Amino acid sequence: MPADNTDHIVAAARQRAAATRRRATAALRRMDTTAAVITFETVAREARVSRSWLYNQPDLRTEIERLRARHRIPATRPVPDRQRASEASLLQRLQAATERNRQLESENRELRHALALALGEQRADQLLSGPTRDTPDRKSSAVIGPC
Repeated sequence: MPADNTDHIVAAARQRAAATRRRATAALRRMDTTAAVITFETVAREARVSRSWLYNQPDLRTEIERLRARHRIPATRPVPDRQRASEASLLQRLQAATERNRQLESENRELRHALALALGEQRADQLLSGPTRDTPDRKSSAVIGPC
């Protein structure tokens, strides 16, 4: 009967797991100290571990995400004061946009009214031009009311 070596195998696996965790933790510390870009990819490369292993370690994952957020450079730079719009400028732009909206609303009302009149005249011409009856082949146009 073969000897039972499971204790040795389990101990070796624990040692490898502990060494892997130490490498990942040390890599995170080094990268944080040197202000290196911290992502799962860079930490995995630095620690010589897989990204999936990092994702499956809740404490290391949380730490990577925390450090990544802390070291993140803003995507946009703040606009310098001399390039920012003043309140007066913004107010003037808002007033201009409001006036343009009023003009467009008025134009839309006029166009709807003109369309209604034109459709009414078209319908009256059809009715006055002769007796047209609805047949299976010919249907009178539907009456369209004001929009």
